[in-house]
Amino acid sequence: MNEAQRLKLLLVEDEPTQRLLLERLLRRAGYEVETAPDGESALERVATGEFQMLLTDRDMPGIDGATLCRQVRKLTLPTYVYILLLTAQASIDDVVTGLESGADDYIRKPANEAELLARLNAGRRIVQLEQSLREANAKIQLLSITDALVGTFNRRYLNEQLPREVERARRYDHAMSVVMTDLDQFKKINDEYGHQVGDEVLRQFAALSLGSIRNASDWIARFGGEEFVIVLPQTTAEGAAAVAEKIRGRCASQPFATSMGEILVTASFGVATLSDREESAQTAAEALLRRADDALYRSKREGRNRVVIVE
Repeated sequence: MNEAQRLKLLLVEDEPTQRLLLERLLRRAGYEVETAPDGESALERVATGEFQMLLTDRDMPGIDGATLCRQVRKLTLPTYVYILLLTAQASIDDVVTGLESGADDYIRKPANEAELLARLNAGRRIVQLEQSLREANAKIQLLSITDALVGTFNRRYLNEQLPREVERARRYDHAMSVVMTDLDQFKKINDEYGHQVGDEVLRQFAALSLGSIRNASDWIARFGGEEFVIVLPQTTAEGAAAVAEKIRGRCASQPFATSMGEILVTASFGVATLSDREESAQTAAEALLRRADDALYRSKREGRNRVVIVE
């Protein structure tokens, strides 16, 4: 059962012989199974976040199955854990208590093998649907913070994340810099070659810039039009200027290949570093962008195709 093999199941049973028999049954059915002899050790294992399914006996010494269910539901886990409760109790009240403790389903002992596997397979489908939903939500979230044209982060992400980067830099007493860059005379490219070619140039410049940043923590957002912001945590002004110069040199040294032929493109850069002034992270982030924009303006005024560091 290939689908079941992608799910990891924890079997909790205090009786050794019964635990071994159930483990063999589940392995034959294709589940990846690990076992725990009691509720205490099971809770520790589930807390690691590596299991998607839990099959537990209700009647165990120490932490019983119902208590284990309640404790599992209190955990913050990366994925939903489907819980099937094995119970020797036959009354409706006992079943209701088990379900209200956090179990998704129950089966009475001694369990019929076919029924047990059928209930687990139903749980597996629920887990896989939850995983698909979580993956779809993650894709939607990524799309909401990604610039559709060039593939960098968008301005929304910049506005949300930059203050967090400021907070992190202050907390750990790290340097932090941003580079604001703008393609030189981009309007002329659009006017002469058309907006489709302009879009091609923007995509190539974004790819070139992404390929030039050094660390996994560095990131780029499209600010708007032909403007981009490069965020460089743990980077001094000199380090940020070196990154900007690398991008500038690569951009200017080789024409961009477009559907209308090769086009020589240059860019201007403004560099600013986080100041030590006491202010909110939001205010500091806004000030950082303003100073980088001021440096970019100076770069344009001084002749374009250059890097300027704001003092």
